[in-house]
Amino acid sequence: MPRLQVVRDPSLDDPVATLPGVSDKTEAKLGRLGIATIRDLLLFFPRRYEDFSTITPIAFVRPGVKTTVRGRIYEIGAHQTKYKRMALTEAVLGDDSGTTLRVVWFNQPWLVKSLQKGDEIFVAGEADLNGGLVMKNPDHEKVSLRPTNVARLVPVYRETEGLTSKWLRPKIQAVLRLADQLDEFLPSELLTRRELMGRAEAVRQVHYPASAARLDRAKERLAFEEMFVLQVAAQMAKRARQVRSAPVVPFDEPTARGFVAALPFKLTNAQRVAAWQILQDLARPMPMNRLLEGDVGSGKTVVAAMAMHHAAHAGFQSVLLAPTEILARQHADVIQSILGPFQIDVGLLVGSTPAAARRPMLASLAEGQLPVLVGTHALIEEGVQFKDLALSVVDEQHRFGVGQRLAVRQKTERTPHFLSMTATPIPRTLGLTLFGDLDISILDEMPPGRRPVKTGLVPPEKRADAYTFIRKQVEAGRQVFVICPLIQESDKLGVRSATQELEKLQRDVFPELASRIALLHGRLKSAEKESVMAAFKRGDVAILVSTSVVEVGIDIPNATVMMIEGADRFGLAQLHQFRGRVGRGSEESWCLLFTDAEDPQSLKRLQAVVTNKSGFDLAEIDLNLRGWGDLAGYRQHGKDFKMANLLDVALISDAQSEAVRLLERDPTLAGELGLRLQLSAYRQVFALD
Repeated sequence: MPRLQVVRDPSLDDPVATLPGVSDKTEAKLGRLGIATIRDLLLFFPRRYEDFSTITPIAFVRPGVKTTVRGRIYEIGAHQTKYKRMALTEAVLGDDSGTTLRVVWFNQPWLVKSLQKGDEIFVAGEADLNGGLVMKNPDHEKVSLRPTNVARLVPVYRETEGLTSKWLRPKIQAVLRLADQLDEFLPSELLTRRELMGRAEAVRQVHYPASAARLDRAKERLAFEEMFVLQVAAQMAKRARQVRSAPVVPFDEPTARGFVAALPFKLTNAQRVAAWQILQDLARPMPMNRLLEGDVGSGKTVVAAMAMHHAAHAGFQSVLLAPTEILARQHADVIQSILGPFQIDVGLLVGSTPAAARRPMLASLAEGQLPVLVGTHALIEEGVQFKDLALSVVDEQHRFGVGQRLAVRQKTERTPHFLSMTATPIPRTLGLTLFGDLDISILDEMPPGRRPVKTGLVPPEKRADAYTFIRKQVEAGRQVFVICPLIQESDKLGVRSATQELEKLQRDVFPELASRIALLHGRLKSAEKESVMAAFKRGDVAILVSTSVVEVGIDIPNATVMMIEGADRFGLAQLHQFRGRVGRGSEESWCLLFTDAEDPQSLKRLQAVVTNKSGFDLAEIDLNLRGWGDLAGYRQHGKDFKMANLLDVALISDAQSEAVRLLERDPTLAGELGLRLQLSAYRQVFALD
């Protein structure tokens, strides 16, 4: 007896390959868009919409205006042009307005089989005047009650080679019925009170809206849920931190005044405010969790050193974790020069520290005799223990995994105060969003004497002039940075492009300087990196070619030119950071953005760097133009924002107040199982465990 086969309804977690018409090749293309399951396909929201919802009688069609027409096919046929042998499919449409419209499709000869004389179809596109009205290559579809590509608000999706919105639309429309399987994780009380659309309906409407008003409501619901989940995670992290105890470092005014008086320069007002906020946090019994944000050269290390000085004066220890040896050594040098006069020792622990120096340093640390330790990932190793750690500082924390950042905090029984420093400018509103569990201090002033860096675009025809200018700078005794982008994704460190640039500069551009051009990249051994940087610092190296992933934050006051190859491949904030590497001495400095880009969007972005000197302004422009990137390492944990506008202050505020309201009622989310599952995406980001 034959076995009965039960055909079940697809599940959201089924692979997308189980859908009809999805081959292995298509599955790979969908994978490039981040679509692996039916759920991913359903939650792959449109980037924008074409409004083809208004049907225009042919008699009222105007040239150059996007239009949707409903007409009957009077004639249809296909032929090849004599020139270039191109296949043309031509049709004549008519409607009740008594006028006809000629329609032409290029290289689609199969249309004569799918469309017949007498069929009623929609066509959507722009008409031209060419011996009468002609619509070329329009979207088209036979008239039905549920049009997909025309006669409605038509979704346009992010595409990849070989996979268009036209292919995606029917596939997504076919799985919309499965939206009812999506969990509704917003609290029912909140849904009712804020009159939000249900999740399943919002997903259906965002793909195929019944009207512009329904689309607005769907977007509002989906944007709110993204921001709400983030804010719940942030508030839970904040509450968990506030119940832990931290060492109390009492505020001592004479100590603070003595530190400031001993500095060989005057603090900016922004530095004074930030230092005051940090010292007040250190005096509380709950752990500080503060972000110190400021442009390259705004003086973050001095503010951190002031906090370390206060901790040492009270008998506690401090640690600073830097992402690279070069940066760790720079921090150690600066902090030693500031704290040395107060007889406060500063240790340096990096991967290349020899065992003979490491053993006594670790013993001194464990006994509490070494008050300040600066280092790299080497600080996280098991043998590194503090006697009484009060302050943990992490520079550019997004360069470390969450586990590494936690390991630094867990080097002592009590939770140390935590200060994160970043030169990556983050728009102020975005700070509220991404760092709801952090307090933020901003250094938005530059120390007196810092000259603004002149910035210019260098198109291909100006390249020779730029090289002449660079040669004159070197002849005048100045030094130059050259930054290279990735050429291909497989070369994660950009080593290939940097090596090619080195060879080109030595052989073709500056052959007379070949011996004074050096290369720095992430695959060099520590000793080689140190040797190259030491030669650059001494002035033996005139031109340093470097990859973007190597932190070249070492202070070279004699460097006056920052040359950036393929500048259009970098984010604005990154370009601004590179620019901050020059202009540190008394000489005038320049940042030259080399680009072969021709598209208006790329040139508009680069022009923003030329005209804007503030990193915060550039970060906001970049966010609007390119999206939010990977700030704070969220994307590496699979969390992305599809609907929420991260600059929408009202949305952030509403979501934050609703998160606080919910947690006051249900601190552990015991009654919100669906919401707790959603928080898993943020478990790593906020260390909710």
